[in-house]
Amino acid sequence: MDKTPNTPANAEARQVYALRMRADNDRRAMETGRRRKAFFLTFGCQQNEADSEKLAGMAEEMGYDITGTPEDADLIVVNTCAVREHAEKKALSTVGQYKHLKAKNPELIIAMCGCMVSQAHRAEEIKNRYPYVDFVFGTGSLHRFPQLLCERREKNKRVYCPEEESPEVAEGIPIRRESGYRAWVSVMYGCNNFCSYCIVPYVRGRERSREPEEIVAEVRGLVAEGYRDITLLGQNVNSYGKGTAAGWDFADLLAELDRIDGDYRLRFMTSHPKDASRKLIDVIAASRHVARQFHLPLQSGSDRVLRLMNRKYDTAKYLETLDYLREKAPDVTVTTDIIVGFPTETEEDFEGTLGMLRRARFDMIFSFIYSPRKGTPAAAMEPVPPEVQHARFDRMLALQNGIGYEKNQALLGVPLRVLCDGPAKSNPALMCGRTEGNKLVFFEGDPADTGRFVLFRAARADAYGLWGEKLPDRN
Repeated sequence: MDKTPNTPANAEARQVYALRMRADNDRRAMETGRRRKAFFLTFGCQQNEADSEKLAGMAEEMGYDITGTPEDADLIVVNTCAVREHAEKKALSTVGQYKHLKAKNPELIIAMCGCMVSQAHRAEEIKNRYPYVDFVFGTGSLHRFPQLLCERREKNKRVYCPEEESPEVAEGIPIRRESGYRAWVSVMYGCNNFCSYCIVPYVRGRERSREPEEIVAEVRGLVAEGYRDITLLGQNVNSYGKGTAAGWDFADLLAELDRIDGDYRLRFMTSHPKDASRKLIDVIAASRHVARQFHLPLQSGSDRVLRLMNRKYDTAKYLETLDYLREKAPDVTVTTDIIVGFPTETEEDFEGTLGMLRRARFDMIFSFIYSPRKGTPAAAMEPVPPEVQHARFDRMLALQNGIGYEKNQALLGVPLRVLCDGPAKSNPALMCGRTEGNKLVFFEGDPADTGRFVLFRAARADAYGLWGEKLPDRN
């Protein structure tokens, strides 16, 4: 693959290439009577989803129509994840299935981007084993999408954009949001923590924060457009602020955003317990718009394992933070992440995790069996046998399901304000939505309520959701 020179991360440079591509697409549409179409497939986290919305926005800027089916596309972009092996294999398998589409349409261009391709060994694998992939670019090169596509079309050569050593924070990128009422807003990129199991610092680089005035302007615009649920994103969102001219921390940013008038909720993810300050918790407790929901990843209930993970806190410090949060915001919903079967984890270590679940009583956990990531310190540690990992995982879920069930039972009969997401995928006869605490609810209602706040009262609950009825609007 050809290497391309670095380009400054600014809107002017991007727009030059976007205009060249738009002119080419407009010319093609006049000749054929059909506009070129782009299809985007996203694997991974909310940050990847936010990145794909920017890619789609740039595609529209270049004159592409967006399609929901790869068979209709002239451009396919696969945005990849590297957090677990399964996500990488699924992305590669999916791209393999697109080979036949290129055989039918030789003008089809296929691109891969995101965290997986930011790993040198994966980029090399795509170069050698997937010759029908036209260009590859990493997470720090998102803004160069128009340039890379333009070069691929004009030079008719495969293009490889290596990860930039010091990626800039690019502003002014157009965004094609998937929802008209829920929005992702990236406030920072990268991570400095280097947890021993995590690939993120290697594929997303060091922490870079956006200037607060850019974030405030974006959120203010979303509220004015009627967005009801806005989530601030960062790999370690509550370490926001390093290197910004204003010198704000995340609590300062959240307090400023909360001053924006409107009927909306603010969320944020993902937090690191070592950066969950009392100042931040005090801002949340005093806020008008910050949702009473806090995702605080624990990862393990063993102090020995936490040290091996390089998490920079122990269980006592974690519980101190959690207790202060619940003291200041008693109605807060708390969720967490747990890794089961981390290398060298003993039965005693695992019992420590179960003990923390009993003590913390999380509303929900996002749990994973440890997946080794090439290049991370944990990958070289002594593994736990798979059968032990799976047995522990099942025991942990059984415990947490009981806790989640009890927590949700306490909400029966309580009026809750819910943002309606429309018909449920599992049962289109029911509407689904989310409470302020991000609890999933189901009720009979009107699809016209989609994107609106409605009152809801639960009559039945399990560990994962609530079922009930829509109540008359109090207004």
